[in-house]
Parts: sequence; structure tokens; C-alpha cells
Amino acid sequence: MQLQLGKHALDLSQPKVMGVLNRTPDSFSDAGIFTELDAALRQALRMYEEGAAIIDIGGESTRPGSVAVTGQQEIERVIPLIERLVSESDVPVSIDTSKPEVMRAAVEAGAVMINDVYALRLPGALQAARDCAVPVCLMHMQGEPRSMQRHPKYMDVVSEVKKFLEERVRVCESAGIPRKRILIDPGFGFGKTLIHNLDLLRHLDEFTSLGLPLLMGLSRKSMIGTLLGGVPVTQRMHGSVAAAVIAVLHGARIVRTHDVRPTVDALKITSVVYQLG
Repeated sequence: MQLQLGKHALDLSQPKVMGVLNRTPDSFSDAGIFTELDAALRQALRMYEEGAAIIDIGGESTRPGSVAVTGQQEIERVIPLIERLVSESDVPVSIDTSKPEVMRAAVEAGAVMINDVYALRLPGALQAARDCAVPVCLMHMQGEPRSMQRHPKYMDVVSEVKKFLEERVRVCESAGIPRKRILIDPGFGFGKTLIHNLDLLRHLDEFTSLGLPLLMGLSRKSMIGTLLGGVPVTQRMHGSVAAAVIAVLHGARIVRTHDVRPTVDALKITSVVYQLG
């Protein structure tokens, strides 16, 4: 299984790590740390050196209760960093956005992937992703970031999330986005309780059966903190690495994380022991 990211052919026969970089003042994990451009660039390059195969850059927080920002605000936050990063390194860059104008601006600046928590459901997003002609990750979310964690409900979370992703894949293909450019993400923590998240993690094989690369974002999330007895975000690294290993053993091909080096090391050992790839 290969994923073409610009000039890079990413071999997904072995799991890869996506480094998270938020240029936002209100992200749940690293709020405000990388709003200064040089600090953000140093962090991106550090993650690349530590083994990140992709750097995922976001300009709007999607944590529960987060405040929405305009497309222009997002562009002002992410475009200078993307331009610097692609000019000073060889790492593939992903844009974490749902807004079509940000998708277009980011790809024009050098991004080679779109990561959309709305799965291209916002007006104009589907057309923008098709026109940008780069891979796109479709994520499941019940509701929207501002209210998604108030009362998430499912009859069968695994089948409902799978059905949603199958339908979004069909919509994308009908719109002219080829299947080879589509990834899927069950959306841990996006309109889901702890029980829902655990059910999804235990049944990832239901999603790998779709034959598309599976991207997982579990890093430092509240489910990790809860399972560890309520520890704060700063103490969730080890639990996040454990969750990443579980995800890979159940079929995930890309793991999105804030803690690149520990995750890369853990997945190297996992790949050797279980002969992945």
C-alpha cells in the first residue's frame, strides 16, 4: 500500500508517524506554544528529524468547546509556516482544515495532503479537495467541535461510523476524487464517549476491511487521561504510545501524534516483532 504525497511515495506496508503541529492559542495539548513562527518551524523540523513521515499543520482548534476562526485567520496562521517548512526541509506537509479556501491556499503553498475532521462536508470543500488533487483524510465526527461532546449517542458506534465513512468515500469518488487518494479516520474523541472510543479501538478491523489507509489520532486525548486515572495532558505520553501500538496492531497505517520520537521507536519495535511490512 503506497500513498503518493507530492514527490514522495509513502510506503504504508509499515506504519508511519504523523507529527502534530498546532499554530493555535487554544489547542487542548499545546495551546499557544507554537504561535510564534520560528518556534513552530523549529518544532516541525525537530519532529521530522525524530522520524515523522508527515507534519500535520493546523490553524484552528477542534477541541470540545473551541472557538471558531475565519478562513483568513487560519491562512495567516498556517501559510507562512508551510512556506518556510517546504523551503527548508523535504518533509511532506498536511493541512489540518475543513475550509475550502484554506485547503487551496495551503496546497498552493506546498502542502501535499488535506486532513479534514468534517470529511469534506462543508460547502465547497469537496470541490476544493478534488481541484487540489492531493490525498485527503476523511474523519468521522458526530456534531461539530463546539458541542460534539455534550451528549454523543449511537446504537452501534462501530457500524454507524463505518457506514458514514463508506458513504463519504462514495461521495468523494463520485465527485472525481480517486480512491487511491483517500484515507479514513474513525475520529476518536470527536462526538464519542470513552466507551465509544474503546469499542472503535477494539474493532478497527471493521475499518481496515474497507481497503483504505487508516489514520488514527489518539495522542494525549481525554480518553488516555481517563484511563490513566485522570492525569493531565502533560502526563499522557506513555498512554498515547501504548494506544498507538494497539492501533497499529489492529491495522492503522498512520498514527498522528504530538510525541514523535517515542512513538516512532515503539512502532519500530512493533514492526519487527510482528513482521509488519
